[in-house]
Amino acid sequence: MTKRFYSAEEAFEILFADSGSDSGEDLEFLASSSSSSDESPERRPGPSAQEQPSVQTWIPTSNFIPQIPNFTATPGIHVDTTGFREIHFFKLFFSDDLINLIVAETNLYAEQFIARNPSKYYAKPHKWTPTDATEMYKFWGLLLNMGLCKKPTIRSYWVTDILYHTPLYPLVMSRTRFEILFRFLHYNNNDECLPQSDPAFDRLFKIRPLITHFNSKFCQVYTPQKQISVDESLVHFKGRLRFRQYLPNKRARYGIKLYKLCESATGYTFRFRVYEGKDISIQPPECPSVLKTSGRIVWDLIHPLLDRGYHVYIDNFYNSVPLLKSLAARSTAACGTIRKNQKDLPKTFISTPVPRGQSRAVCTDTLMLLKYKDKRDVLVLTTLHGDQSTPVPIRGATEQTIKPVCIQDYNKYMGGVDLSDQVLQPYSALRKSKAWYKKVSVYLTQVGLYNSFVLYRNAGHRGTFLEFQEAVIRSLVFGEQEEEATTSSQMEVSRIVRGQHFPGKLPPTEKKRRPQKLCRVCYAKGVKKYTTHICETCPSNPGLCIGECFQAYHTAPDLKKL
Repeated sequence: MTKRFYSAEEAFEILFADSGSDSGEDLEFLASSSSSSDESPERRPGPSAQEQPSVQTWIPTSNFIPQIPNFTATPGIHVDTTGFREIHFFKLFFSDDLINLIVAETNLYAEQFIARNPSKYYAKPHKWTPTDATEMYKFWGLLLNMGLCKKPTIRSYWVTDILYHTPLYPLVMSRTRFEILFRFLHYNNNDECLPQSDPAFDRLFKIRPLITHFNSKFCQVYTPQKQISVDESLVHFKGRLRFRQYLPNKRARYGIKLYKLCESATGYTFRFRVYEGKDISIQPPECPSVLKTSGRIVWDLIHPLLDRGYHVYIDNFYNSVPLLKSLAARSTAACGTIRKNQKDLPKTFISTPVPRGQSRAVCTDTLMLLKYKDKRDVLVLTTLHGDQSTPVPIRGATEQTIKPVCIQDYNKYMGGVDLSDQVLQPYSALRKSKAWYKKVSVYLTQVGLYNSFVLYRNAGHRGTFLEFQEAVIRSLVFGEQEEEATTSSQMEVSRIVRGQHFPGKLPPTEKKRRPQKLCRVCYAKGVKKYTTHICETCPSNPGLCIGECFQAYHTAPDLKKL
């Protein structure tokens, strides 16, 4: 029997037609989806040899077996965490080196601002004093606690109104001090920033040390499991900014976009990249030249994990035939939805309708393209799956439906970035600010906080993310103290909670009919005075003179300054 040759369009029309699909003739599909049956290849002029596009052959799947590389990485924590408490996990990322950098740059920026603006409020005597690491840890503890205790404005945390009163904040730091620290919070030396007209100008210069630090620490401390995903997050910001994005499918919609690579199971952020604008060229190491910008983003994020057999899940913004082939060449399997107008895809196959609940697939040597019809058409390009389908239950019904395994795995493992954002969203400490870099720095710090919680759970500890945050904030605010010292600090906080303190008298003992105690307030002033009255509701039952001393003890943030 003579062997017949067909164009791609003719072949798919024959293959998926209701009749004639069982023909005994051998079919050989040529690659170019742009070829036409009305014009022979000899008569149609084509590009030169150097301009000839790459040929992509798509054939029906017949027991297609994906070439899945072996997973050779060693996932888990790479730090000895024996005896670690919650604060120690957090300091793996928010380390002393980072806090010292923030202290140095904050002090430097304050000096530069005051020198250039000698008439400003902050330049007045005693309005600004240099900060140190201890105070900066307390500042960040209060800032992170604003994510747990929501109030409309920063000043609301220091008001004494019964509706808002929170004794922790005035006890730890005055409002003016917190505001001035937040005003001068800085991460890089402005004098070293190149002008915007310079080709080497860095739009992320203000937070570049922070980005470099977190990206390095996230990779060093932990290696993710086999399944990872790439997606974007959005930090809400509506101010004027050249690289501000509008994403209608995100809750914030306006803001600063970050590309993130996360572990699918836990949401651990392994690497991230802040979007700088569409005119910024991305040049990752060892990146194939055939990749476009979206593919280069994926390559940049996953580069430290190449050649280890990882399974990466991506959405249709990043997915393409060249990207999946390039990843497969580096022992990395990938799966993701893909847009129907992408190049190198068989157009006839994509346009051929599929009945609802069914799927069809074609493949090349390493890729499989599957089309599945649910409420709408879904295209999946993968180097990780075959065309197998399994039954899955229908939500709210007792029946089951048949769904391709590649789509089931995509739905299961694509949510790593969303998981990280969903866990952080209820505890977001972002405050309204005109300085975009402050909002990004707070967001990155909270990403580090969640990453440290993932390590905490991987180390065998139990507890919720909320409990973990509370423990970290206590250590930041009160220092890394023993349990007794921390308890005494909490008792100190409770003494200025309004409406909970009542005077009483010391009861008689066997030896003394009228026992007495030193008055705490008088003693703080340097006066040794005894009294028979105490506060019955304070944990330590302090001795207090009735009147001014009782009131001062329960309202003054610092007794030493009375």
